[in-house]
This record gives sequence, C-alpha cells and structure tokens, in this order.
Amino acid sequence: MRILVTNDDGVHAAGLAHSVRALQPHGELFVVAPDSQRSACGHCITLHKPLRLWDVDVGLPVTVRASNGQPADCVTLAYSAVMDERADLVVSGINSGPNLGWDLTYSGTVGAAMEGAVLGISSIAISVAHYNDPKPINYAAAADFLTRLVPLMRDHPLPPHCLLNVNCPSCGPSDVAGVRVVRQGTRQYRDRLVSREDPWGGTYYWLGGTVVADPSDEGSDVQAVAQGCIAVTPVHLDLTHYDSLPAIASWIEALHSATVKG
Repeated sequence: MRILVTNDDGVHAAGLAHSVRALQPHGELFVVAPDSQRSACGHCITLHKPLRLWDVDVGLPVTVRASNGQPADCVTLAYSAVMDERADLVVSGINSGPNLGWDLTYSGTVGAAMEGAVLGISSIAISVAHYNDPKPINYAAAADFLTRLVPLMRDHPLPPHCLLNVNCPSCGPSDVAGVRVVRQGTRQYRDRLVSREDPWGGTYYWLGGTVVADPSDEGSDVQAVAQGCIAVTPVHLDLTHYDSLPAIASWIEALHSATVKG
C-alpha cells in the first residue's frame, strides 16, 4: 500500500512518530506534515501565499517532509507533488486530544482526512482522547488499533468520499474496554470568548471555553470513549439535511410564487 501520513500537531509531534511506526509494516509511507502546530484549523486550505516543502530529520526511518501549509494542504502536496497522484490510504494523526462530536468541524486532523476523501482516497483521522490530564498521553492503544485497522481498510475499501474518524482512550491496548462503531455525539464549548486587558489598557480576546458533552448519549462517540472504548465513526462529505428538504422546498416555493405575483 502507498500510505500518506499527516497530522495537525506538526511534524515534530509524538503522535506522528507513533503513527509512522505503526504503519511502517503495511506499505510505503509518504509523510508530509505542517511545520508547526495547526490544531483547530478545520478543512482550511492556503490560496494566498506559496506553499513549500522541505525534508526534516525527526528521527524516523522514513523520509519526512514539512510544509508551511495547513493539514489539508499537506495532503494535496503529498498526493500531487510527492506521490504522483497514486495513494491507497490517508492517515491523519495520531492526534493529541479528542475529535468527538461537533469537534469534527474544527479539527485539522479530520480536515486532512476530509481532503483525502475529496481526492477519492480512503482516509482515517485518529486521535487520543486525552483531557488535560497530568499523566502523560498514552498513544499505545491508538497505535495498536491503527496497525490492525489498516489491513482491513485494504480488504474493505470505504465508500467514495467517506472517511473514518477514530477516537481512542489514552491507555495501553490491554486496557481498552472494546471497539464500537458509533455516530457523532454532541460536544460543544460554553463561554467560548474570554475578554482580557493587556498592560496598555487595550482589550484582547481569547477563544476557548468549557467543553460540554453528554456521555449518556447512547450510541455516540462521546459515550464510547467515556466508557473506555475505541470509537469508530464513518463520516462523509455530504452535509445536506435531507429530512428538511421537502419542508424548506415548500416555503421557498411559496416565497417565489408570492414574489412573482407581486
């Protein structure tokens, strides 16, 4: 397999190294990652400045390239400029921190996997649900699951423009309570905007907030990870809310008819 590896934590992130080591037995790896932290950039792409690639030594047994672009840019650069548009799988991660529920809309990890899906490549976004714990993050369960998941991806290709969003507990493989295929839950941020005063009396703002999630939400990724399981969520690029189409079509048609008559 020809496997494209990237992340949003940057080329020097520990999770990227764990991902590379887990994936190395499964094929030829092409690693292109941002030169620094790009968390929460979503599916952002770069249109207004040149993109660059350069080799960087991060102590891994494969060629690793850094880019000044976003995670989604790294996928495009790797696919088009490095891999001659021949890729079997995109792996984004292993990310430090969860990408659960509505986090997917912000996540650069998922954004990179989405770019792989846009290109028609089976893609995985994989994260470790580590919540500002004083204990060091443990990538072992995620790396172990990744190395077992990839052969399945080879034998069972995803539907077109679909990706898997995987969230793992921060633990060793033997401590995982199970693996569940689940839907997105609800996870958002309360009191997101903090206003502060700088030393010169000016106001500045800091985005953040308190995470609000419902671990009792049955069948969700949030619940699965809260219960010590690995959560696997199939995600596709079509954001259409199909149940709303008939109702919205009816009142838009009424609006148009009233406009024409008027």
